[in-house]
Amino acid sequence: MSTSKPKNSDSNNRSAKRVVYSEFGNTDNSAALERGTPEVPPNQQTLKVEASRKGRGGKTVTVISGFQGKPETLADLAKQLKAQCGTGGTVKENDIEIQGEHKQKLLEILTKLGYKAKISGG
Repeated sequence: MSTSKPKNSDSNNRSAKRVVYSEFGNTDNSAALERGTPEVPPNQQTLKVEASRKGRGGKTVTVISGFQGKPETLADLAKQLKAQCGTGGTVKENDIEIQGEHKQKLLEILTKLGYKAKISGG
């Protein structure tokens, strides 16, 4: 009869977190891994404005893509655009999604703010 040790999932978790070798004392290098995003002025950015329904249950959203800048700047711009259109919306990755079809209105607002914007898609 062979006796085997019961496998403990705790020991597997500990071995995954175990540091085998560290030359320096600080193992937290998350600040070094973050990449800085350059703040590009609006007149040097070309944005695409398009209406989309894919994956949204038939609801239309206007997607503005092509931003190059900090997430805080993008969130402030999204808030301003939502207020101008009188609708809701969100920021996903580097895109702004505004509920409803507001291509022409958003194009006018973005050009007034100094962005180079184009309507994309049908």
